[in-house]
Amino acid sequence: MNFRHLKFFVATAESGQVSRAANELSISQSAVTSAIKELEAELGAPLFIRSAQGMEMTEAGRDFLASSREILEKLDEARRVAQRQSPVKGTISIAATYTVIGYFLPYHLNRLKQLYPNLEIRLSELNRESIEEGLLSNRFDLAVVLTSNLTNPEIETQTLLRSPRRLWAANGHKFIRRGKATFEEISREDYIMLTVDEAAHTTMRYWSLNTYQPHVTLRTSSVEAVRSMVANGQGITILSDMVYRPWSLEGKRIGTAATDQDIPSMDVGLAWRKGADLPQSALSIADYFRQSFLSAGAA
Repeated sequence: MNFRHLKFFVATAESGQVSRAANELSISQSAVTSAIKELEAELGAPLFIRSAQGMEMTEAGRDFLASSREILEKLDEARRVAQRQSPVKGTISIAATYTVIGYFLPYHLNRLKQLYPNLEIRLSELNRESIEEGLLSNRFDLAVVLTSNLTNPEIETQTLLRSPRRLWAANGHKFIRRGKATFEEISREDYIMLTVDEAAHTTMRYWSLNTYQPHVTLRTSSVEAVRSMVANGQGITILSDMVYRPWSLEGKRIGTAATDQDIPSMDVGLAWRKGADLPQSALSIADYFRQSFLSAGAA
């Protein structure tokens, strides 16, 4: 096992596909596949369930992802010891949406604090419309948002991570046992609709591409409410891997399955006002994210 194995594994876990991971790392798909197979052989456990839709992590894979990130973080810290006295200082204002703050940013905020101890990051949680207005009025230097929701031509974006969406159901559900469900079958089940961060709008957008509609029995802004109801067999849903956890607050299991139609990914990335003269602090933050997600030499 070496750092290359870990880097390739993390890239695959975060992108959900070997092809995407290979593209982000600027290497061949066979190199990524070989590294994952070698890891699985050494660990003695499968890290992914492979399907035509992509790579879904097993429970062992999710546990190993946390350890891999910690190891790579320590390596990154060791490489950047000199940056502990980084000349980057001052204050930067960053806006983010609910999903980004809850499921994406905490890990990276900790790394940024280590890299730039003299930089104060002022973080604001807002909805998409307020973030767009804040960027255009220069209240925020940068935003970390669901770039798949942004359409304003005055705002530039750069996607860092594409999180696949999959069907969620209670662990013993027939769709989980089978590993796949059609939209027609899903439409006959009770559906729990998440509404936060325009999730309901996104859901109905891809449902509108077929002749079926979800039988929505509850709309909620709480991811944990969705998780609990699905785990308790009170409905199913379709959400992204980024917010997936295999258990509810009550400790009941949730499984995922593929669908018969392509579902757009939930994309996370940076946003800023087009043509903005970004301060050095913002450029440093942007470079950190690009190196972490888009650079072949990351970690």
